[in-house]
Amino acid sequence: QVQLLESGGGLVQAGDSLRLSCAVSGRTFSVYTMGWFRQAPGKERELVAAIRWSGGNTYYADSVKGRFTISRDSAKNTVYLQMNSLNAEDTAVYYCATSPRAVGARAQGAYDYWGQGTQVTVSS
Repeated sequence: QVQLLESGGGLVQAGDSLRLSCAVSGRTFSVYTMGWFRQAPGKERELVAAIRWSGGNTYYADSVKGRFTISRDSAKNTVYLQMNSLNAEDTAVYYCATSPRAVGARAQGAYDYWGQGTQVTVSS
């Protein structure tokens, strides 16, 4: 089992920044990729960023490239999502998740453990 605990969401204004954190515990040796997904009301859950747990490979959705940065601190078993230049379209519940597969596997089904989600609301 892997446990994930997200934090850092909140209400911000357009143009502001937020940093989400995801603390990972449990059987972390089974984790190959960490991902951040988001789900807006009435929309499907989408992968916005992913990183190889050991570092290196990353993936970003086109909608967040240049604004979001995913990183990890292996000493703290924590993955971060730095979100800059936020806009109303970024409003969603953000989830971190783990996958035993490579960064290129972007479907929800490739991820096996999920956090409870943290709400990000951007007012315009």
